[in-house]
Amino acid sequence: MRPQPQVDDEAMKIDVWSDFVCPFCYMGEALLQQALKTYDGEVSITYHSYQLMPELAEDTAINPTDLLVQERGMDPEQAAAANAQVTQRAATLGLQYRLDQALAVNTRTAHRLSHFAAEHGKQHQLVRALFDAYFTQGLNLREADTLADIAAQVGLDRERARAVVVGDDYSQQVEADIQQAQRLQISGVPFFMFNERLAVSGAQPVEVFQQALQQASRPAN
Repeated sequence: MRPQPQVDDEAMKIDVWSDFVCPFCYMGEALLQQALKTYDGEVSITYHSYQLMPELAEDTAINPTDLLVQERGMDPEQAAAANAQVTQRAATLGLQYRLDQALAVNTRTAHRLSHFAAEHGKQHQLVRALFDAYFTQGLNLREADTLADIAAQVGLDRERARAVVVGDDYSQQVEADIQQAQRLQISGVPFFMFNERLAVSGAQPVEVFQQALQQASRPAN
């Protein structure tokens, strides 16, 4: 039987839907962590799979600027300017984006690896590492050895992680997350659910997350 992470029944439950190639998802993660510094209760965070670009072919790796040109119809100058604005906002949160080096890929495999990490109590560490790998290091999140190396860096068994990557384990969990997002009518990410009753959508100011934490910690009426 696979080991399951221990969850405190009294902890606030936070469910997060995000994608590893979503610039606002990394910002939202940073903002949530900032808000948690002012929250004195216990929390349990679960990261759920969501794909912004499920249609990307498995062998495609494309720069975000080129993607905006090809998929959104922007001219190259507009696309570069849009990514520059995103980079500047990320910098205000202490995040270093190098979108000129990034490679957008189909993230389904990375999401499967996230579920593997969750079973071994390393999901948050892996999520952060995957964000950094994509936005700062310019790594390809579809390459098996790259993903295995990232898993090892956060304390997971490299060979077991690589076996997950090259296989199809956790596909059902990824699909279940996506279907749950559809039932909740989640149309964009990041999306945060606090104690299954209070939602925050997008990379909102840290004060919004602080208010959500306080409101969700109160007994439901």
